[in-house]
Amino acid sequence: MERLQKVIAQSGFCSRRKAEDLIARGKVIVNGKVIKELGTKVSGNDEIIIDGIKLNKEEKEYYLLNKPRGTVSTTDDEFKRDNICVLIETKARIYPVGRLDYDTTGLIILTNDGELANNLMHPSNEVPKVYLAKIKGILSMEDLVKLKKGIVIDNVRVKITKIKIKKRDLEKNTSMIELTISEGRNHIVKRIFESLKYDVIKLTRVGYAFLDIGNLKSGEYRILNPKEVKKLYNLKSNQ
Repeated sequence: MERLQKVIAQSGFCSRRKAEDLIARGKVIVNGKVIKELGTKVSGNDEIIIDGIKLNKEEKEYYLLNKPRGTVSTTDDEFKRDNICVLIETKARIYPVGRLDYDTTGLIILTNDGELANNLMHPSNEVPKVYLAKIKGILSMEDLVKLKKGIVIDNVRVKITKIKIKKRDLEKNTSMIELTISEGRNHIVKRIFESLKYDVIKLTRVGYAFLDIGNLKSGEYRILNPKEVKKLYNLKSNQ
């Protein structure tokens, strides 16, 4: 038996908070009865109808994708650009955990497990993300020190937990920088470097929590194993 709002969130129908709101407003029916009590528990055999829509019980699926350049990681794109969800061969209604920009490549998780997705994206859980950024210009030691101290964006300091200069190309006037951050504001890595007057030429996410991109080529993906899924769930309790 699981709490009703948890079951709804795990199905991918909506977030747990939204599920709680729907229950409180009498929009959820279990076995023909309107449920308004948040503590209500249900089993896998119960029929759940949400605002007139029957909740389908899908098996949970978890994928790690190497996102190609020129694809979007939003479920609704006004410009109708290629969506990363179509790269996964599945009939399940999966969606990405967080976002990567249109021109950003690298590691992204896709799943139909709403509870896990919400846990990973919640700012309080501070899941570390590792990026490799190619920037225009040679990063100075002075600016490296500034980055190590943390850069203020929109009056909020971005904590960079690790940073390393991987390569300096004096001939091409570029630098390769690896950095680890735990927040997910839009375009945050690009904005970090732009605040120091460096343009990001190429950006790839190579790590997420304990996961890395491994040998996956652009557009390739693999299924996360049960041990990895359990470890992702345990990230919240380990904070």
